[in-house]
Amino acid sequence: MRSVLFVCLGNICRSPLGEGILRDLAGKKGMPGDLEIDSAGTGNWHVGNPPDPRSVEVAARHGIDISPLRARQVRTADFERFDLVLAMDGDNLAELRRRAGARAPALEASGRLRRFLDRDVPDPYYGGPGGFDDVFDMLRRGAERLLDELAAR
Repeated sequence: MRSVLFVCLGNICRSPLGEGILRDLAGKKGMPGDLEIDSAGTGNWHVGNPPDPRSVEVAARHGIDISPLRARQVRTADFERFDLVLAMDGDNLAELRRRAGARAPALEASGRLRRFLDRDVPDPYYGGPGGFDDVFDMLRRGAERLLDELAAR
């Protein structure tokens, strides 16, 4: 596997954090050139905008700069371009299934389309800064497991 796409609703909170965390961990393990890592949203409200300032802040506290990232919406071509399309929650997974259409069952059966974790990553957008800390910790643990999975393949 060479490419991973993280997907949340607006591509300003969870998915850019996932992208930044995985890129950081891959770099520390000497894998940055081996992986294409990106993020997108199912919605289009924030296209072109930087990540939420609270996401930028929590990432920066951990030595990760996600400030250059810009939100984009999932494209149909993403299902072919990326080896893994990882939804942050069940609602986004359902929307990705809808967008993938007839390809969705095969993508899911192969494990290429799935939730990132075995449970939903909560959207911290309407909460306080503590929610962003919790999400960061969840995403970091998940990214560590994902790198182990990728290395085993």
